[in-house]
Amino acid sequence: MKVSLKYVADEEYQAENESGNILNIDMLAKDDKKAFSPTQLLLAGITSCAAVDLVSMIKKRRKTLVDLTSEVTGKRREEQPRRFTDIHVHYKVVSPDAQLEEVEKLVDLAVEKYCSVAASISSEINLTHSVEIVKP
Repeated sequence: MKVSLKYVADEEYQAENESGNILNIDMLAKDDKKAFSPTQLLLAGITSCAAVDLVSMIKKRRKTLVDLTSEVTGKRREEQPRRFTDIHVHYKVVSPDAQLEEVEKLVDLAVEKYCSVAASISSEINLTHSVEIVKP
């Protein structure tokens, strides 16, 4: 796996993967933001990585998945390096037949066992997760 990074302008970069897909990245102030920051990309990577496995496991159990959304929040240290201290991922699963207890177990597996991004972050980061089921 390889990703190349190119300087575009001060605090603006462009990453390209081996397939030629382009991802803009910036460190601009909130009001000037054009793209994700590196820390936002990490949060997006965790939630999307686990979501892929979660969807697969829900479907393998022959449950109807109408929709899946998530919100991931991170708390960072004030001092340098401003690494994450806490990350929380919350999934909302819309399904007429999935049960909360079953999906909670699937989220545990997706985040804690199968997600390679979550497994790659420091064990010093408090990574938690939750789920809610919405009946359509």
